[in-house]
Amino acid sequence: MDASPPISPPTAAIPTGDVAIGTVPAWRAAGLRYHSYNFHLRQKFGRRIHKVSVDAGFTCPNVDGTVTTGGCTFCDNRSFSPSRRLPRTGIAGQIEEGIRRIKRRYKVDDFIAYFQPATNTYAPVAKLRRLYEEALAQPKILGLAVGTRPDCVPDDVLALLQELGGRTYLSVEYGMQSIHDRSLDWMNRGHHHDSMVDAMARSRGRGFEICAHVILGIPGETHDDMLATARELVRLEVDAVKLHNLYAVEDTPLADQVRQGQVTLMERDDYIRTVVDILELLPPTCIVERVSGESPPGFHVGPAWCLDKVDVRQALEAEFARRDIWQGKRHLHKAATAGRGLED
Repeated sequence: MDASPPISPPTAAIPTGDVAIGTVPAWRAAGLRYHSYNFHLRQKFGRRIHKVSVDAGFTCPNVDGTVTTGGCTFCDNRSFSPSRRLPRTGIAGQIEEGIRRIKRRYKVDDFIAYFQPATNTYAPVAKLRRLYEEALAQPKILGLAVGTRPDCVPDDVLALLQELGGRTYLSVEYGMQSIHDRSLDWMNRGHHHDSMVDAMARSRGRGFEICAHVILGIPGETHDDMLATARELVRLEVDAVKLHNLYAVEDTPLADQVRQGQVTLMERDDYIRTVVDILELLPPTCIVERVSGESPPGFHVGPAWCLDKVDVRQALEAEFARRDIWQGKRHLHKAATAGRGLED
């Protein structure tokens, strides 16, 4: 999970839940420009919580041949999941080791088990239950985060997730990536956006948070295309989003395309402007789990700028300040003008 400075809890007079027009959300009262995940977890648990990555050994339907082979054009799970870069042990052993590594860097005592690499609902329900329950049985684990694809949540899996969400914190992260089917085809995703629409329709109201993962800077997508994806996030009523730029890592088709000049990766200033434009559209209640992404230097091909997370965050804050805007500003304006029968 992205690190951020400690945040003091707001006073009781500040609203902490959904935001109505004319009220100030707690994260803004705390001096933030967007509804960060760290802030959300502090509000929920009253203290800092950190994710610990778990590799349960799953594959994906676009790897094993169920829908296609080769996996996503940008994907090497080792590059974004610490648990897949380590020798695989049982769930309990991974959590114990992950907690040791995290506590060397952060003062934190409680954790969310993050089933991160590959598609973590891609198995029979009995197997999923065993793996999830093993993670929840660990004494420092307060909840689960499960990364998956929108085409891999049949009704029996959703029923299991609903059961778990009724007794513990649960975030389900769907790899939406883009609203545009041509982009999903380019990345060899193996499904189209209608899978995300269907997964959302069957997931709402089941008692767990729904997070959508979105990649910015996909070849062929314009600024307007990326804002269209943002507007679809609003329409789908996701609870949370993860945003990051398309970056290339070793041993992937994308790395070859970048080196051969077939793909040009997004520049930092374009990325910053796009993220701010997107967050301005999202409702203030939407949780922002991530605003940038990077891979370990040994895996990273480009762009170089996204390796400096501090610089990216500072540039993002500076752009918010320069434009004097915040998450949801345009969302609230559109709601207000619609209520008065005016156009934006």
